[in-house]
Amino acid sequence: MLEFSHLCEQIAATKKKTEKTRLIAEYIRNQDTEPAAVACAFLSGRPFPAFEESTLSVGGALIWRALGRVIDLREGEVAAAYRRTGDTGAAAEILLARHDREGEPLSVLDVEAAFRQLSKARGTEPKVSALEALLRRAMPLEAKYILKVITSELRIGSKESLVEDAIALAFAAPAAQVRRANMLLGDIGEVLRIAKDGALGSARMRLFHPIGFMLASPAESSEEAFEYIEDAAVEDKYDGVRCQAHCLQGEVRLYSRTLDQITESFPEIVHALSPLQDGVILDGEILAWDAAQIAVDASEAAEPKHGSLTNFHSHARGRALPFQALQTRLGRKRVTEAMQKSAPVAYVVFDVLYIDGQLALDVSLSDRLKLLDAVFESLASAPEAPAMRTSLFDVKDATTAPILRAPVTRAANAAELDEIFDAARDRGNEGLMIKDLSSSYVPGRRGKSWLKLKRTLATLDVVVTGAEWGNGRKSQWLSDYTFAVLDTENDRLVNVGKAYSGVTDEEIQHLTKHFQETVLVDNGHFRTVQPDTVLEVAFNNIQRSDRHESGYALRFPRILRLRTDKSPAEADTLERVREIYESEIAAGRSK
Repeated sequence: MLEFSHLCEQIAATKKKTEKTRLIAEYIRNQDTEPAAVACAFLSGRPFPAFEESTLSVGGALIWRALGRVIDLREGEVAAAYRRTGDTGAAAEILLARHDREGEPLSVLDVEAAFRQLSKARGTEPKVSALEALLRRAMPLEAKYILKVITSELRIGSKESLVEDAIALAFAAPAAQVRRANMLLGDIGEVLRIAKDGALGSARMRLFHPIGFMLASPAESSEEAFEYIEDAAVEDKYDGVRCQAHCLQGEVRLYSRTLDQITESFPEIVHALSPLQDGVILDGEILAWDAAQIAVDASEAAEPKHGSLTNFHSHARGRALPFQALQTRLGRKRVTEAMQKSAPVAYVVFDVLYIDGQLALDVSLSDRLKLLDAVFESLASAPEAPAMRTSLFDVKDATTAPILRAPVTRAANAAELDEIFDAARDRGNEGLMIKDLSSSYVPGRRGKSWLKLKRTLATLDVVVTGAEWGNGRKSQWLSDYTFAVLDTENDRLVNVGKAYSGVTDEEIQHLTKHFQETVLVDNGHFRTVQPDTVLEVAFNNIQRSDRHESGYALRFPRILRLRTDKSPAEADTLERVREIYESEIAAGRSK
């Protein structure tokens, strides 16, 4: 483990991607296969392969408690070390400098075994004891990187894509083959094994392992959208939870865009999709749904005004509700029929990624839409789905959710696109998705083949870095949140503001409990917390500021919603903040 830790120090010391790649490649080439495979997972910032659903469930409070058993922590010592480093692992390295390692030296495989013990431990005391035992055996530098992996804060400029490149370099394999094998298997260690054996072509899709979602880039106007895409499929942009559904022989699992399983939260969708017997992976959006409403416009006529690629049948019942109506369902481990009735949902499907034993990622969108037609035909004809009506369910049984085929239309010019946009807003949706019909599905990438047109107040997805006790009736809650964006150039988070309005009392209570469990430094009124919570915030504009390390501050920020569907790695960047600021300056000059 010490050799691995020194490698991480070398990787952190250089900003050159090629040098980072060379260092990793040299390391894994010179290790035995199993330690190298485990190291690849660690260097990707995770304790276990991606396809595994094991979690450590170890927060900041538990870490400091375990550390306090290894050494005698003096008052204020943790806070001082964290303020000096801004990093849990680096702070622990400083604190453990006076600790002599106990027992045999740690190997990478020893650490992985300890992680698995931590994962299996139930309750705070067993986890603290397991982590204590691991830290007692660790050198200070080893402890630094053990905790960085545990907290998913490696921050050395090593991401999974870099590890993929290093595997390709180490074993003279095509980088594209390495990336594809990792996408199919969800196990970077297994990719190393088959790359070393020259068998990358043997990788096959592992169903019930989520594929990265294709992402969209913002378009500021209809005119800009047409600059990038001329032959486009146009869909409503829904305000829900992105969901990938894996279905095979009656088994259904649902995954969020963070690739976390959310199956238990939506049992009625599982029930509705269970008639699909042949392996299929669908991409869509889970929406809060009012089945009493009559959907209008694109779902109102068999031949929409601008011409339809998909015949979305008329008289479809139902209408999407605002995201807030969905929040009571998020994160639920047990969903009763009463909850299903009080907060009904629908699954709007707009893409298919796998069908008939074959990946459809390299197929054009126009052909994937035809494949999706076949999926709905199969679902409609299934005897287990008597409530199926052509392209959707129209059911009153709370245990079965509507499964809708997302309407798709066309626009010949920017003016027509504006009309479709206005109609989408009238339906209560966020705006439009404009997709290049010739495009393939590129997992985990944000390009110009998919565009989103929203035209709302400026918003950013930010990461909470600090929480303060509120005032008045909120004085018992951590209700004021300092937040940050990603400084990708320096691989860190930089603060850009603070907000306290926009979250419900129930959400504040949940966040208070979470932040108390993940506090990194307790400064009394203000607490530095583990940066694992994403918020979507709106604001009036951006100004230059010396108060924040980012150099910018949002004016009048307010919280729109918790983004439980996003990981901190998907937050907006400092570069995006600069773009918005400079566009505001340019707009001001033109007035």
